[in-house]
Amino acid sequence: MLNNSPCPYHLVQSCFTYLATSDFHENNIRVKPDLDALGALGDVGWYCIRAILFAVDYELPKSVKALPGTVFNEAGVQDFVIPVKEDSAAFSAGIESWFNDLVTGWKTMPSEHVVTTDLPQEALMVKEFSGLVADIKRNGSKLEQKWPTLSRKTQLVLDAVKVSIERGLEPVEL
Repeated sequence: MLNNSPCPYHLVQSCFTYLATSDFHENNIRVKPDLDALGALGDVGWYCIRAILFAVDYELPKSVKALPGTVFNEAGVQDFVIPVKEDSAAFSAGIESWFNDLVTGWKTMPSEHVVTTDLPQEALMVKEFSGLVADIKRNGSKLEQKWPTLSRKTQLVLDAVKVSIERGLEPVEL
């Protein structure tokens, strides 16, 4: 549950998958702890943690627990990192989703939300970054604290997940 949250989140999960080739498993920096101590967790885990923090307005959790392993399902996997459509991405969210009294279905179904954009996310990232730099160079503006703050929060949670893994999947308080 999140601190001070009017909505008691008990569990928030995110997933990121991709098909890794045998060459990836043998040569990629993400599988070489001497080159990148966080490995795949520091790469793909970052996106999952950032998505979770976004969903809860960047409020840090009280604790985190790593849940390793692969989960397969017939519904497929939603991907925000490289969307199927460059001009939109969709996600599902449910509040008070639970089984009906006879446990034959759901009381409240999750709803789909679509976010649209005129530019691909990579172009928006470059546009945002270049705008921040230009504002500093041209107008003498101060460094905006939003992105460093969000990055630091993401890194705090990522580090706690790594500690959870190292401690045999025990919860880690932040």
